[in-house]
Amino acid sequence: MFTPVTVPLWLAILIALFAGVTFASHFLFPSVRWFFRRRFEKAVARLNARLDRPIELFKLARRQDMIARLLYEPRVLEAVGEHARAMNIPGNVALQEARRYAREIVPAFSATLYFGFAIRAARLISRAFYSVRLGKLDASLKSINPKDTVVFVINHRSNMDYVLVTWLAAQRTNLSYAVGEWARIWPFSRLIRAMGAYFIRRTARNTLYRRVLARYVQMATAEGTTQAIFPEGGLSLSGEIGAAKMGLLSYIAAADMPQGRDVVFVPVGLAYDRVLEDRILVRAQLAGTRQFKASLGEATAFAARVGWHILRRRFRGFGMAAAAFGAPISLRDHKGGIEELGAKLMAAIADVVPVLPVPLIASLLLRGPRTEDALLEMAAATIADLTKRGAVLKLPKMELLLASGLRPLIARGIVAPDLTPIDTPLLQFYAAPMLHWLNQIAATRQT
Repeated sequence: MFTPVTVPLWLAILIALFAGVTFASHFLFPSVRWFFRRRFEKAVARLNARLDRPIELFKLARRQDMIARLLYEPRVLEAVGEHARAMNIPGNVALQEARRYAREIVPAFSATLYFGFAIRAARLISRAFYSVRLGKLDASLKSINPKDTVVFVINHRSNMDYVLVTWLAAQRTNLSYAVGEWARIWPFSRLIRAMGAYFIRRTARNTLYRRVLARYVQMATAEGTTQAIFPEGGLSLSGEIGAAKMGLLSYIAAADMPQGRDVVFVPVGLAYDRVLEDRILVRAQLAGTRQFKASLGEATAFAARVGWHILRRRFRGFGMAAAAFGAPISLRDHKGGIEELGAKLMAAIADVVPVLPVPLIASLLLRGPRTEDALLEMAAATIADLTKRGAVLKLPKMELLLASGLRPLIARGIVAPDLTPIDTPLLQFYAAPMLHWLNQIAATRQT
């Protein structure tokens, strides 16, 4: 029993290695995981103490557990069976396809990354590019039942929307975004998934994929996950607030909500004095396609110019960016269908989109003033009308209005110094958010 055994050195190393792995997996790793889990739970508890809406347990679950829960949900299994019969494939093949969709959709939320990195980065980027203003914050937001599921519905003006809203909502809650195909590019996909976002294929026609996505959205909604969605389904090419797409809204509306829990939609209006992607969006609008043709050289040149101005401390930013939050809309109290709900939400968003200097001046220039005095006179009358209608105004004093709203348009070659439009499509793009109010003013004057 105690007789020495001689083994080759490579075998002794292999035995020691296996012994070390066994010890680590059975004793060391569980202790380390328990230690970090305890620290994580304490950190989440501290975060929840200062948030208006605490982080939901649904988001804190392990990603693999969430994938398994989604995959074996009865309605997903039913969809798998229907897909297998329709495509004449084995059930296990259809199940693997559903598993691939589930892995693609389900996020891997990290509270540390979201509150430790994402919020700071969002604040830094927002302030670096814009003078950020928070407009209307409806008092009724504070009266939302903590048990209700809150869904922020936002107009999609720029890819900066994600950054701006993430920062502005940081003191209230953490947001789970629905993001499109652009965000699936590595390594951004890992970062975005860790921030709690879930990926959607906006143009997918696969019925099984749609059923899996629907069940995930409905599960998250039923569990109280705070979400942020862009009902338009993509960036606005014209600058106007478009009609709502019914996909995500229909999934949310069909969720099996627990007793006493409502879905509350919060309209959020975003506005910018300069949209970073403006020329790309206008080109796509003129071409009649959503294929955004932005060359790498063009993007690099733009970044180089901005970086050079920053290094020389001559970068003055891109003007104002503003957000406003409207009155909540209860799904339980809504009496119409999903189309009526979409129309109501988009109208509510339009009512809280802040009025900024550049969009205001752009809309007035399209009406023909050719002197600065005439432009200021028209601006004063329009501002008075907007004030009466309760528009969210984020404007400087009248003596600074031209410097904030007109000079950037002249500097970029959109308008000539004599106030003649040069790039009319781009001027219309910036004026588009004002159409909602200008049409109301015109209708009132006609009556």
